[in-house]
Amino acid sequence: MPKTLIHLALSTLLLAISLRTEAQQPDKVFRIGVLVSPSASYISYRVGAFRQRLRELGYVEGKNVAIEYRYAEGKLDRLPDLAGELVGLKVDVIVTVGPAIKIAMKASSTIPIVTAGASDPVGDGLVSSLARPGGNITGLSLRFPELDRKRLELLREAFPKVARVALLWAPTSERGTPALIDVEAQAKALRLKLLSLDVRTLEDLNSALARAKREGAQALIATSDPRINMQLRQVLDFAEKNRLPAIYAASEFVEAGGLMSYGPNYREMFRRVADFVDKILKGTKPADIPFEQPTKLEFVINLRTAKQIGVTIPPEVLMWADRVIK
Repeated sequence: MPKTLIHLALSTLLLAISLRTEAQQPDKVFRIGVLVSPSASYISYRVGAFRQRLRELGYVEGKNVAIEYRYAEGKLDRLPDLAGELVGLKVDVIVTVGPAIKIAMKASSTIPIVTAGASDPVGDGLVSSLARPGGNITGLSLRFPELDRKRLELLREAFPKVARVALLWAPTSERGTPALIDVEAQAKALRLKLLSLDVRTLEDLNSALARAKREGAQALIATSDPRINMQLRQVLDFAEKNRLPAIYAASEFVEAGGLMSYGPNYREMFRRVADFVDKILKGTKPADIPFEQPTKLEFVINLRTAKQIGVTIPPEVLMWADRVIK
């Protein structure tokens, strides 16, 4: 056989072996860690939106991606151990939000971190710049200092006779005294008496709500924090039993029977997080991915609840709603 044919035959054989070997190599399975403060049940809609967007991007659980979930169930002191578990598993990226962000950063300075909502990344010392994060974290920023002011305004517009409003909030390093001072100033401008009810632990909620009733609160604002979100049902039952008009930070409260909510669309934010994760798994460093702001705020009203507690939402306020549950 001529040498040319022999070389051609060998080349063909080697190519066939190479292709067969490549075909037998399993796809790389990326491992994503999800570290959050609330319970799985509370945050299921948001995590579900994240998983759905991952599927749209070609990531199939059990095939080319594995997701490790760690829920603190509202107990923030559990977060360091849970973060350590994810680091020990050598996940490719950690998805987190709220108080868990700094815990994840302390646990690892090298594993990429994507946040579904940091209230003030620069002010809280997470990054030096939103445009150039420069470290191992990126994601969505929730720098909306006007949100609580707007919730107060919506309550005032919907219920002009209300004079005393209870503010249910949880002090953390990411939501501290400046935010409270800001909403107190707005309450004063609207000639409203603000009753500050801080919830530092899960056990504080009962006494906070009892104080709201004892001091004659006529309406309620509940801010977003795992120590409050974890006790969603208790907060909603209190508002219903005492026939208090209330406005919440997340639409999950309204969908579960709350009266009104105003804030970011958290499900869309978690979908967007999947796009950040996709970029990182394809090789982009979080330091090179600018932080983004949510593009949509939504006002949701539950008319069934309004009827149940015996209040009427003015037509002009209904017109402002992005979604009305009837």
